[in-house]
Amino acid sequence: MSAMHIIKPADYARMLERLAPAPALAAPSRRGFLKAAAAISGALVIGVRLGPSEAFAAAPTDGPMPNAFVKIAPDSTVTVLIKHLDMGQGVTTGLATIVAEEMDADWSQMRAAFAPADAQLYNNLLFGPVQGTGGSTSVANSWDQLRKAGGAARQMLVAAAAEKWKVPADSITIEKGTLKSGSHTASFGELAADAARQPIPAEVKLKDPKDFKLIGTRLPRLDSADKTDGKAVYALDIRRPGMLTAVIKRPERFGATVKSFDAAAAKQVPGVVDVVAVPAGVAVLAQNTWAALQGREALTTVEWDESNAENRGTAELLDEYKKLADTAGRNAAKRGDAAKGIAGAAKTIETEFAFPYLAHAPMEPLNCVIEKTGDGVTIHTGSQFQTIEQAVTAGIMGIKPEQVKIETLWAGGSFGRRANTAADYVAEAATILKAIDGRAPVHLVWTREDDIKGGYYRPMFYHKVRAGVTADGKIAGWEQRIVGQSFMIGTPFEAFAVKEGVDATSVEGASDTHYDIGNLMVELHSPQVKVPTLWWRSVGHTHTAHVVEVTIDELARAAGRDPVEFRLELLKDKPRHTGVLKLLAEKANWGTKPGAGKGRGIALHESFNTVVGSVIDISVVNGQIKVDKVVCAVDCGIAVNPDVIAAQIEGGVGFGLGAALHDEITLDNGVVEQANFDTYIPLRMSEMPKVEVHIVPSANAPTGIGEPGVPGVAPALSNAIFDATGQRLRSLPFRLEDFKA
Repeated sequence: MSAMHIIKPADYARMLERLAPAPALAAPSRRGFLKAAAAISGALVIGVRLGPSEAFAAAPTDGPMPNAFVKIAPDSTVTVLIKHLDMGQGVTTGLATIVAEEMDADWSQMRAAFAPADAQLYNNLLFGPVQGTGGSTSVANSWDQLRKAGGAARQMLVAAAAEKWKVPADSITIEKGTLKSGSHTASFGELAADAARQPIPAEVKLKDPKDFKLIGTRLPRLDSADKTDGKAVYALDIRRPGMLTAVIKRPERFGATVKSFDAAAAKQVPGVVDVVAVPAGVAVLAQNTWAALQGREALTTVEWDESNAENRGTAELLDEYKKLADTAGRNAAKRGDAAKGIAGAAKTIETEFAFPYLAHAPMEPLNCVIEKTGDGVTIHTGSQFQTIEQAVTAGIMGIKPEQVKIETLWAGGSFGRRANTAADYVAEAATILKAIDGRAPVHLVWTREDDIKGGYYRPMFYHKVRAGVTADGKIAGWEQRIVGQSFMIGTPFEAFAVKEGVDATSVEGASDTHYDIGNLMVELHSPQVKVPTLWWRSVGHTHTAHVVEVTIDELARAAGRDPVEFRLELLKDKPRHTGVLKLLAEKANWGTKPGAGKGRGIALHESFNTVVGSVIDISVVNGQIKVDKVVCAVDCGIAVNPDVIAAQIEGGVGFGLGAALHDEITLDNGVVEQANFDTYIPLRMSEMPKVEVHIVPSANAPTGIGEPGVPGVAPALSNAIFDATGQRLRSLPFRLEDFKA
């Protein structure tokens, strides 16, 4: 097989380091860690460095560690500092569970708080010297680190109890946060101060997974109560003294810039304080959001320079993509001789798939608060790329990254939108603050229309496939050409994500397919378009999984083979994949017939080191498709929180169905035609089917779960529609008007 480049964690670390260099991660002294903190009496604080074998503890007089992961308070509550953003995926609960398990804490004791922004202390171990959340890495990258933090805390508590009670350490047990030995008992809080004075364990003994009591069980989420009663704080909740709300009038076409504007009418709106030009457009600052929006509405005299703007429409772009797909592209994968194999095939298929631009459309529109504090600034937001946002803001404000303090808050979704190399909405807030000389805190608010009409999108893609099967039902050859915009080319990531012109994020899931295909060719074209694009939940797998799984189904049918048996033969050397597929077939009753007017489709895909299989049952009612049920099987390593895993898969199903049935961003003469949920339509509650999630038991370390539920949804649905009707709907979103019952 020819060399192909798939992004590895080490590559990603170098990419981010190139974008925002972080200071060297030298291991400071124990005192050095503690010198800047205020005193906390009677608390044990445990932190773990990069290794994560180096553990550090804070004595009561030392104060909290800057990189503390675990803090035991005198009231026996255990707070886990979370270095990742929780945007609804359950990170706070998952990471707290890992610590609680190793400590033998009672779940009612556990708390979670977001860590400060500091890449030296809270870096993502899979990203390198960068603090950030993405790629479904949160639990996977913190697994060993937090187990050791929890284990160190446990050993120090035991050592303190042994010394105090004059008993052997091995006579002490811990159950639900209480230490016992004979007639002696004590809570975590009662021993925290003594434990903090114990020597740090040179080696931390971790539990055997067979002894887990909390991991793998169904625990209440730590965030549910506060999100239900309104205590959870989002950036939209932040109010600072003298704060001004800002909104930006943006150009209709991407690439356009402000030529001139007249602020007089906007300044006459009651509550409007100022109007300033910024790189993104014209910012209106007011005493409240309504006044800011009314002021922006009054800005009717903005003149735009569109000399460098994108003015092509969707139809024109798609025509260009199709022409490119008829020509040879850059080699993304090659083994055997695909053309020769197809030429000798007993049956061949030729198919095409089109995928539109997609908005992220999280429920909480983008927003953040920024204010001058001392010689730096403080940002309040649901921060997904803290290190990048510190570096970008520092560059704008003319200060050092360490002078940018970020208060990470809850985020109402992201799906990749908050994590972009330009730190766009944070950068905009910083430019506004600078434009008004920092005289007041600024709350920048994007409306949903702002983001859907002018945000970042999943790129539009087009695939053309030729494939064939032999007379005995084997895949004879597979040729696939992919055409789509790269969001890596032209960025600091290009040197590491793009090799020989191939953007790994455009071809992942196709160039590295898990199926044993002897004759394979995958080529890529990356046309330049001025529409801003970005990773979207499950990145390249959003389109490659669909193409691969629909094509596999078509080849199975062409060979007269059952789709499950066909896949199993192609996966005979992939035990995780076959394990998922067999469990899925069993739970979905694959061998039974759905009945008249019904159909059943299957898809299997690996992304973010997790394997997910999906079976979708549909009905055809009055010429319309109704999704009745979705059964999923997943191998994501050790299931830390089965409820959270099920919720993520269920959410992925809803997200994927929305994209399959409704979602698209289209351009007319360069102008986005959608604006809100009336025209960019998410899946409605009435459309959500029953979802079953089955988890494959595993003793392996956890893998990603936030994104892998999405890729298999659309292909399973396409295959179900074919099963019910004999008709193939390949391109997304499925045009139900194209379906004829």
